[in-house]
Amino acid sequence: MKDVLSSLSVKEKHIPLRMCVACRERKEKKELIKIIRTPDGFSVAKSNEAGRGAYVCKNADCVAKAVKKRLFDKSFKERLPDGLYEELVEKTKNDR
Repeated sequence: MKDVLSSLSVKEKHIPLRMCVACRERKEKKELIKIIRTPDGFSVAKSNEAGRGAYVCKNADCVAKAVKKRLFDKSFKERLPDGLYEELVEKTKNDR
């Protein structure tokens, strides 16, 4: 009985991974910015908001690529407002 208990280990905490639309790397959610689609429209998620989401890395290169190629339009299969892309660029500048 002692051997069975000693072989059991403490289960590690699951860390959810999400893929960046620009670089296609999988990273932890806390390392990414989430854009969500809700019935009211699109927005940059404040924290753990509900809604269909797509993610981009917090670095300027990935954000620039996502803006230039309008990668969120492809993820959501509809055109995002230009103001949202501008908000995303500003958020990246402020996070530096």
